[in-house]
Amino acid sequence: MQSQKIFHVIKPGVLTTFQDLGRTGYQKYGVPVSGAMDTYALQIANILAGNPRNKVCLEVTLVGPQLEMTAPHPITVAITGAALEPKLNNKPIQMWKSFKMEPGDQLTFGKHQSGVRAYIAVAGGFGAPAFFHSQSTDVNSGFGRSLAGDDSIYGFPVQSKHGVGISITPTYEKSIEVAVIEGPHTDSFTKEGRYIFFNTTHIVDANSNRMGYRLKSKQVTHEKNMDIWSDAVPFGGIQVPKNGMPIILMADRQTTGGYPRIGTVISSDLPKIAQLIPQGEIRFTPISVDEAQERARKIEKFLYQLEQFR
Repeated sequence: MQSQKIFHVIKPGVLTTFQDLGRTGYQKYGVPVSGAMDTYALQIANILAGNPRNKVCLEVTLVGPQLEMTAPHPITVAITGAALEPKLNNKPIQMWKSFKMEPGDQLTFGKHQSGVRAYIAVAGGFGAPAFFHSQSTDVNSGFGRSLAGDDSIYGFPVQSKHGVGISITPTYEKSIEVAVIEGPHTDSFTKEGRYIFFNTTHIVDANSNRMGYRLKSKQVTHEKNMDIWSDAVPFGGIQVPKNGMPIILMADRQTTGGYPRIGTVISSDLPKIAQLIPQGEIRFTPISVDEAQERARKIEKFLYQLEQFR
């Protein structure tokens, strides 16, 4: 099926990129995974649009684009994630629910209300270029690019039912608590450092991005010998460099790292971090692997059931 132009970009927004669930299987070759920062919101956007969960979406950061629909027939669209006041022809759109766009319709965004990243899915998917079997954008690695003014967006629009939605949607807070599995370098930190990490409120520094969230708090202290061998780093891994200020590794993280990691944010809590605004507050709490897996299973069950009843 040949792609066709479905949107003309009038305004690109601050940072609007194509993202799917990432280019898995290539980290051992030094290729970053990338992908959506909020994988939960992306998957639901796709389900509501009638797509497979891993279809590429537009990830919108803080300030949304202005798009004019140019396909020759109606298309089905869904928007999830951050509340950025989406509007269709200047009329408010209900998020977390699919809707129809006609040729000539304009999709715009208003004021930021909560969260950081919104996801736009189109039934049939977008026609972004693929690198290493993923259409995710990673500007630092040269995979794809962010939208620019007067751009064209291509896709494979199909007829799909619209009006499908979910009744329970996430609430994006400015102060969150997230669960962490401790390790693997617990012995690299002092007893006081570990206490500070789990009993202090950490502030998200403005110098945070898709690679990592830098936190400001009391210094998380190391033992004298904090040297470790560089090893593979996961999404949500929490590195603590010599200055004692934690860094949460995010979607565009490097493939390996040499700073000791005090823990890893569980997968089901990563969307809360991805939607936390600069100067937002984080508190960490330890959790067992069994409990983390149980929470992940509940989310997967919900997504699976949503797919069956859309």
